[in-house]
Amino acid sequence: MNYEHKSIESKWQKIWQETSLADCDVSQTRDNFYNLCMYPYPSGDLHMGHIRNYTIGDVITRYKQKNGFNVLSPMGWDSFGLPAENAAIKTGIHPKKFTEERISNMRDQIQRLGSLYDWEKEVAAHDKDYYKWTQFLFIKLFENGLAYKDDAPVNWCTSCKTVLANEQVIEGGCERCEATVEQKNLNQWFFKISEYSEELLKGLDEIGDWPSNVKSMQENWIGKSKGAEFNLNILDTDLNFPVFTTRPDTLFGMTFAVLAPEHNIINEIIKISPSSEEIKKYIKKSKAKSEFERMSITKQKTGIDTGLYVLNPINGKKVSLFIADYVLVNYGTGAIMAVPGHDERDYEFAKVYNLPIFQVIIDESHSINIDQEPFTERGVLINSEEYNNLNSHDEASVEILKHLKEKGIGEEKTIFRLRDWLISRQRYWGCPIPVINCSACGLVPESFDNLPVLLPEIDDYKNSEDSPLANSKEFVNTSCPKCGIQCIRETDTMDTFVDSSWYFLRFLDSKNNDMPFNKEIINSWLPINQYIGGVEHAILHLLYSRFFIKALRDIGMVDVNEPFHNLFSQGMINFGGSKMSKSKGNVVDPESYFATHGADALRLYILFMAPPSDGVEWNDGGIEGTKRFLNKIWDNFEKMSSIEIVKHNELDAEIIRKINQAIFSVTNHLDKFEFNTAVSDLMKINIELTKYLSSTPAISIRTKDYIVFNICSLLYPFAPHIASELNNMHTSQNIAELSWPIFDETNLTDPTYELVVQINGKKRHTKIVNTGTSKEEAEKICEIEFKLDLKNYKKIIFVEDKIINFIG
Repeated sequence: MNYEHKSIESKWQKIWQETSLADCDVSQTRDNFYNLCMYPYPSGDLHMGHIRNYTIGDVITRYKQKNGFNVLSPMGWDSFGLPAENAAIKTGIHPKKFTEERISNMRDQIQRLGSLYDWEKEVAAHDKDYYKWTQFLFIKLFENGLAYKDDAPVNWCTSCKTVLANEQVIEGGCERCEATVEQKNLNQWFFKISEYSEELLKGLDEIGDWPSNVKSMQENWIGKSKGAEFNLNILDTDLNFPVFTTRPDTLFGMTFAVLAPEHNIINEIIKISPSSEEIKKYIKKSKAKSEFERMSITKQKTGIDTGLYVLNPINGKKVSLFIADYVLVNYGTGAIMAVPGHDERDYEFAKVYNLPIFQVIIDESHSINIDQEPFTERGVLINSEEYNNLNSHDEASVEILKHLKEKGIGEEKTIFRLRDWLISRQRYWGCPIPVINCSACGLVPESFDNLPVLLPEIDDYKNSEDSPLANSKEFVNTSCPKCGIQCIRETDTMDTFVDSSWYFLRFLDSKNNDMPFNKEIINSWLPINQYIGGVEHAILHLLYSRFFIKALRDIGMVDVNEPFHNLFSQGMINFGGSKMSKSKGNVVDPESYFATHGADALRLYILFMAPPSDGVEWNDGGIEGTKRFLNKIWDNFEKMSSIEIVKHNELDAEIIRKINQAIFSVTNHLDKFEFNTAVSDLMKINIELTKYLSSTPAISIRTKDYIVFNICSLLYPFAPHIASELNNMHTSQNIAELSWPIFDETNLTDPTYELVVQINGKKRHTKIVNTGTSKEEAEKICEIEFKLDLKNYKKIIFVEDKIINFIG
């Protein structure tokens, strides 16, 4: 009988579905384990990046089930937003039709992979029964002052024709289409994530096992800075503005000041500046630049002299006031004191505009000058009057800040880089923002009874400068829930990351028609035990989800502080030298491998190809090796079907010990997410099984049962179809219902090992000896067996149970 993977995999997938193997009772309060893979964008077929994610997730699900846990492993679809809409626009198929076709196909592919998901709890962001509750949560945030609308400079994708959050702009381009991103001033909706900056930062120390690089990325994005804030007065006017600095120790080195082009004082400056026309032209030019361009360290700094002056508050010296776009309005105060001697960007600007550069910090040996570059390290103060020779890091900063406080012109301040989350999108394919613009009442949330605000199925869904929804009179025209007069709806839709910031809550209560979720169920299951997904979501999705949980906690909807306990970020699978991605068109479709090699061979190769946290290049040849392994293990189990059964066989002890060692090793590797080495263990134990079956004409029933149960159990999380079938060949028990194997600690060590004898580091002899042989015993063996004279060697290196090396 040959290993026919197609029929075997189809058979067991049907059995798992019929027996509801993946179904989870969320009302259970003990031994719960929430295992979640990030739900995908249904914008195409599965590719190998998905396969890696869902295989890792399924290994954990099956392993935890066999360890007695009540495992929740749900699946859904991030089906609103740019990825699905861009794919629909590209194909010319309506986003709803395109998305639902992709969902159906991707669901089928996931099932053919053999991954266990509780499909009864499936959700999709574009389903009205889901986005009704997204709108409900938006209104709750609005009512509690955490959602607001305001004018702001925003990132505008020139291709997608929509606003992007700062996190969605990569090196000046759109993260999805890579088109140029420009700056615009628009009236937009925001969530007040900045109010949670401190808690989001502190929470990183309280959550469980997260990759250190993900924590670092969030820390950097939140960007906590401590320093001083003080006012600068514009000479001969009543105007002043605050500046923030993390380096009050460098204040004596301030030789000019800079305002961002969008600063709210600019209009007043234009009225009094001798360069008013030039300022207007410069501001217009700055608005055409993306934030990335403005922050770039490679582009030459630009600015304009206002012709006005401010006073350095520490020494009263007059310095020029510039406007320059390398200063951003929404970081700090939108204005800086420029210290070119000790800041790289200020240094470059001063060189371009021939401005003074003073050195006020020097290293302790007084050997560094700033002729060629600024000195940005800490040191001691010079050219700073009574503060000279103070340590710049602590003493000088403290004393200068104290001086500013005493003069009433400055104070200690902490700021954060994190800005409020811009959620407005001028797109069709998204969750409508449930707010009405009433001429009498202002911004009014839709009443809960009228939810959901349905997304109309319009034909003209392609983007222009305005949202496509603005062209639908049926959608736009409505009445005010408060006063009843005729008014218009908001026509922007929400950022897709709003949908994904709470989907893991809905999984726990997906059929609830009265509320988005039951609070008690959420409290008993969160934080999620294991979350699995790509590191590319470190700043966007993971940070937004953490904010959502904290906001919902403060509203009283949940009692937990963090959504995810353990986080595993799998490495990217590359193809052709770059990340495999549907948007880039460099995907490898698993469909053909299901047919030619089978899901189990594909799963094993995905797991075996590299440590799961590492990036790796796809290689077609590797899957041949895992297919051969499965054929070999199949042959061994077929051989056991025909081998003679006896009461006792002296050769059994060795194979039992080898399997016991495999149980110990595979279990440890699974607990550490070392799937590649666990698969290697499986291959090694099959080699041992091949040796055993080749050397014995018979097998005891006890040993046969031990081999079948343990090898099938170890193989089951990784290659569940063949493991189930192999077990079924020899027993009527279902391997999925049996507990995880337990190893015998007393039988982990081999009684003998091969002692390698080296001379000057080169292998010369080997000898099978007892485990635990001492150095003296090994030396005696070498003297007698290999005629070595120990007096001829200067040094003898002995590694217990491994080698003995004689150095001449």
